[in-house]
Amino acid sequence: MRKTGVEPITSLEDPIDEPEREPYQGRLVAFRLVIIALFAILLRQLWVLQIVQGEEHRQLADNNRFRVMSVEAPRGVMYDRNHILLTRNTPSYTISIMPADLPKQPEPVYERLGVILGMPADKIIQLVELPPKGKRTTDSFTPVPIKTNVNWEVAFTVEERHLDLSGVLVQAQPIREYLDGAVTSQIIGYVGAISKEQYEKLKGDAQEKYQMNDRVGQTGLELILEHELRGEPGERDMEVDATGREVETLFVKNPVPGHNVRLSIDIGLQREIARILQQNIDLYGGLASVIAMDPRNGQILAMVSVPSYDNNLFSKGITTEQLSALLNDPKKPLVNHAISDVNAPGSTFKIVNAAGSLQEGVVTKFTKIFDPGYILIPNPWGGPPARMVCWAAHGTQDMISALANSCDTYFYTLGGGPANGEWQGLGADRLAKYARLFGFGAATGIDLPGEASGNIPTEDWKKLAIGEPWYKGDTYNMAIGQGFVTATPLQLAVATTALVNGIVYKPQLIMEITDSEGNIVKPYKPEIVRHLPVEQGYLEVIKDGLRAGMLIGKTDNGTAYVGTSYDSEVPGLNIAGKTGTAQYGVPDQKGDMPTHGWFTALAPRENPEIVVTAYIDKGGGKNAGNLVAEIMRYYFRVPQKKN
Repeated sequence: MRKTGVEPITSLEDPIDEPEREPYQGRLVAFRLVIIALFAILLRQLWVLQIVQGEEHRQLADNNRFRVMSVEAPRGVMYDRNHILLTRNTPSYTISIMPADLPKQPEPVYERLGVILGMPADKIIQLVELPPKGKRTTDSFTPVPIKTNVNWEVAFTVEERHLDLSGVLVQAQPIREYLDGAVTSQIIGYVGAISKEQYEKLKGDAQEKYQMNDRVGQTGLELILEHELRGEPGERDMEVDATGREVETLFVKNPVPGHNVRLSIDIGLQREIARILQQNIDLYGGLASVIAMDPRNGQILAMVSVPSYDNNLFSKGITTEQLSALLNDPKKPLVNHAISDVNAPGSTFKIVNAAGSLQEGVVTKFTKIFDPGYILIPNPWGGPPARMVCWAAHGTQDMISALANSCDTYFYTLGGGPANGEWQGLGADRLAKYARLFGFGAATGIDLPGEASGNIPTEDWKKLAIGEPWYKGDTYNMAIGQGFVTATPLQLAVATTALVNGIVYKPQLIMEITDSEGNIVKPYKPEIVRHLPVEQGYLEVIKDGLRAGMLIGKTDNGTAYVGTSYDSEVPGLNIAGKTGTAQYGVPDQKGDMPTHGWFTALAPRENPEIVVTAYIDKGGGKNAGNLVAEIMRYYFRVPQKKN
C-alpha cells in the first residue's frame, strides 16, 4: 500500500495543538488605548479652540492683520481779545512700540532703537514690558510712547530701518506750543500725558474716546476747557504687515477739530506788566502779582504772577531736573499767586469799612475824628489801656482826608467805636457782612483751578478756630485789614470794581468759544454776582477819597491831606487809588516788622474803564502804587516821566 503526504486522523479524541500567543500583544493594546486617549484630548482641544474660544482667536488673528487706529483731533487754539494767537499746534514725531508686533526675542529691537534714540535699552524695556520686568499697564495693541518730540532726521532713520525694528512705529503727533510761554502760563496752563486716574475717569466718554496715550489739559484753562478744546477723534482702519507697518488703508473717519477760545486778555498789556514786574522783581522780594480788570463787565484784561514758568517745558517733555527745580523753588512758580495766595490786605480794606460805616449811618462824609497818632484800647482786666498806633498823627480828619491819608485811627474808630465808648462803631459782625458783600471771604468763581477763599473773621469764628474770645483790639485790627483778615489780589480787584457802579461781577477770562470755521458756539456774557446794598452816593464819596489819595490838599470840610500815593499821580489820568501796607512775620532788632505792599486803583475817576490791583511780597503801598502808575501810563499811552 502506497503512503500519502497527509497523515490520517486516527481519533477525534486527539488533543489539538494551539498556536503560540504573541509576546507583545498586551503592549499593543495599551498603545492603542494611549493613541485613542491622545486623539480624544486633541479633539477636545480643537473643540475648545474652534468652538469655545473661536471668536476670541479670530479677533486676535484679525488684530495681527487688521488694525483700527485712533486719529487725534486737532486741539482748539486760544486767542487774546484782539484775536492774537496765544497757542498753536506744531507738527512733531513720536517713536512708539506696538508690543503685539515685537518678535519673540525683542532684545535686539530694544538695543537697535536705543542706539538711534540715544536711550539705554533697559529704559525702553521698562516702558514696554509687563511686570515684573517692566511697568507697562496697557494692552498689547496700544502703542507705547518711547520718545516724543523727536526731530525729522531721527524719525526718518527709524522708518528706513523698519525691517530691523519690528513693532516700532513713527507717529506724527502735534505738540502744543505756547507763543508767550511764561507770560501767560499761569492763565493758560499746559497739556501733559494723561494719568491713570484721569484715564479711569474719562475713558467712558463715547464721543471724545480717550486713550491711554492721550495728552490732556493739566492746569489752567487747558484743564478747565479740556472738553471744548479736545474735539472728536477719528479712526483709520488698515491692514498691516508682519512688522506692524500699514500696507493698505481700508476706511478713514476724519476727526472733528476742537473748539477755539477767545480770551478777554489783552496780550500787549499782559506782556508789558510781565516786563515791568520782571524788571523790578528783586525790589518786590522775588514775588508779585498784578490784575487788570474792566470794571464795566468784569473781564480780566491781564493777570500776571511772578515768578512764573515756561509751559512749553511740559508740552514738549520736561526733564526730571527741570521739574525738580520748579517744585523745590521756595517762590513756587507753578502757583498762580494772583488767585491762590492769601495775605492781610492792609489799608486797602478800608474801602469796606468806609462803605459799611456810611451805609449804616455810623458816620457821614463830614464826620470829624481827631487823630493823635494812636487809639487807646480799654484793658478788660482793669489795667491801663493799651495803644494801637497810627502810622502818623494826622490831626482832625473826615472821611475823604482819612482815606487819602490812610489814617488808621479814623478807621479804628469807625470799626470799633471811640475808646471812651461815646458811640458804637460798625462792629466786627457788620464789618464781616460788608466784606462778604464786596466779595471777600469766598472764591470769586473765576474759571481757573486753585483759587483760594481768604478769611473774614467773626467773633464765633475766633472761638471755634482759635479757642479765644473776641476782643476790641481784634475789631480795630479788622477795621484796617489786618489781624485775621486775609484776601487774594483777585478779590481786592473785584471789590475795587464794585466801587464803580455798585455791581460785583464774576471775573471773566473767556469772551467766546468758536468752532473751526469761526462760528460762535458759546458766547459769554458779563455775570453779575450781586448788587451792593450801598447807595451810589456813598460809593462816590469813597472814590473821592481814593482820588485825594493821589493828591495833596484840603477837603471842602477843611481837613488836610497828603495822599499816600501822591508820587504815583499821572497827570491827566485822574487815577483814584488806595495803598495798603500790611505787617507780618517777626519784628527785627529795631522792632520793625516786614510788610507786604498793596495798591488798587481805577481810572479815570469820573468814568472808570480799568482797575489795576498790585501785590508785592516785600515793600509798602507806595512801592506798589508806583508799579500801578507805570502800568496805567502804558494802558493810556501816556509818555514816561523825564528824569
